[in-house]
Amino acid sequence: MQLIEDQTAREYPDLLGTLEPFAAIDLGSNNFHVIIAMERPNNRWQIIDRHKELTRLAQGIEETRVISRQSLNRALRALERVSQRIRSLPKSNVRVVGTHTLRTAENASEFIRQGEAVLGHRIEVISGREEARLIYLGASHSFEHRSRNRLVVDIGGGSTEIVQGTQFQPNVLRSFHIGCISMTDRCFADGKISAKRFRRARDLALDELQPFRFMFRSQRWEVAVGTSGTLQAVQFAINGLYSAKLITQVALAELIQKLCDLGHVEKISEDICNQNRAPVFAGGVAIVDAIMQTLGMDELHVTDGALREGVLYDLLGRSQHNDIRETSVQDLVSRFHIDAEHSQRVAYTALDLFQQVQQAWVLDEREEKNLLRWAALLHEIGMDISHSKYHRHGEYLLQHLDLAGFSQSEQRRLAILVRAHRRRFPLELFVENTSLSKLASLLRLAAVLRRNRSNDPAPPYILEVNDSGLELKLPRDWLRDHRLTLMDLQQEVAYMRSAPYQLTLSLTNNSK
Repeated sequence: MQLIEDQTAREYPDLLGTLEPFAAIDLGSNNFHVIIAMERPNNRWQIIDRHKELTRLAQGIEETRVISRQSLNRALRALERVSQRIRSLPKSNVRVVGTHTLRTAENASEFIRQGEAVLGHRIEVISGREEARLIYLGASHSFEHRSRNRLVVDIGGGSTEIVQGTQFQPNVLRSFHIGCISMTDRCFADGKISAKRFRRARDLALDELQPFRFMFRSQRWEVAVGTSGTLQAVQFAINGLYSAKLITQVALAELIQKLCDLGHVEKISEDICNQNRAPVFAGGVAIVDAIMQTLGMDELHVTDGALREGVLYDLLGRSQHNDIRETSVQDLVSRFHIDAEHSQRVAYTALDLFQQVQQAWVLDEREEKNLLRWAALLHEIGMDISHSKYHRHGEYLLQHLDLAGFSQSEQRRLAILVRAHRRRFPLELFVENTSLSKLASLLRLAAVLRRNRSNDPAPPYILEVNDSGLELKLPRDWLRDHRLTLMDLQQEVAYMRSAPYQLTLSLTNNSK
């Protein structure tokens, strides 16, 4: 899969015909980025639009741990402008991801709630490790180099990601709590620049990086690649001042000396750095210096591909039935010794139940169906710890494991479904999510109907939606021959009395 730029497509989008565009939006700590692409022949994707909004969402957060009212309002105004570019796109063709600031700010949920209302799309907060994976994906596809083994570095506003990988496959991924905004807040908040402040900033960054120094140095890489606005700005400054095409330790030292000689961010001219980035430039430069020293880098290339391109590649993969989340689930089935045959039977039954009530319950054919199937495949993951309370063990594992492709909210929903698939219905987990409680009801029924772990066909059931919830119809003769299943279903009826959708059991005289 290849992304290519097309100025003609931007100016004359009607020439592309009726193909649907896809959009990826990166809600970073310093900027919001939008990239929109359309499918072309031969597995190529045409970039038809890019857009960037300076928000400095993380400004001041290092001290207060909250997004300031000024930053929040600035970000919401930016989202209003962004929404104009994606308003007509199907929800399945848009992915919006939040990074470090939305992971750590105490009032992140307030911004997410308001932001989703403005955009009309869900905002998915991703883990630092998932952010690193997507950055590597975007950078690797954008950087043309004969090398197989690569090190990718991304310095954002609130965090820094470093990834070592082979071609398009990341091997070692780490996210560090240092970024150009947070470092500026700690060392250059008043705009003054000096050698002493640079040493302090570098030492703070080194303190974060040093524990992982051996881990990365022991990995083999042939080329180091930098991405993000910070590294692009550093390369621009070095190229303008010293005509250097790469970032080297020598050129970086000269740039630091130049900034110290200037003494204040207000004296940084346009030929060194864009004025929008100048206030956080010194903090970013200090982090670059610390990374190159820690990892022993002689030179660092810079590419345009970053998180937003990685999100787009991931989204395009989902549209082509090449979903990395599927790989993550299958890896867990193997890693935690899940009975694959049984989990497949439960998944098949859950999806059959889904089909029977999908229209009445207005369930999403894609995302909700996938979530139900993955929960069915993983519902016994906790048994690898202990059979006792294994649904609770499963919830903990799925909430805290690093699952490639999943956002934090997706992992939480998956964990809740596994927790809720047996015993008491945990109503407190479903206060604000009615669709999830519907999926939980279906998973519970599938687990009960397949509890005998037999390869025999599932019972000839019919599931219908009624005013109180669900009505499960089963042949009287079949239940007479399967008394344990009848007992389990009667117990399930009792459990579901406390659920949002109650279950009634009806006996019929006919088979399905």
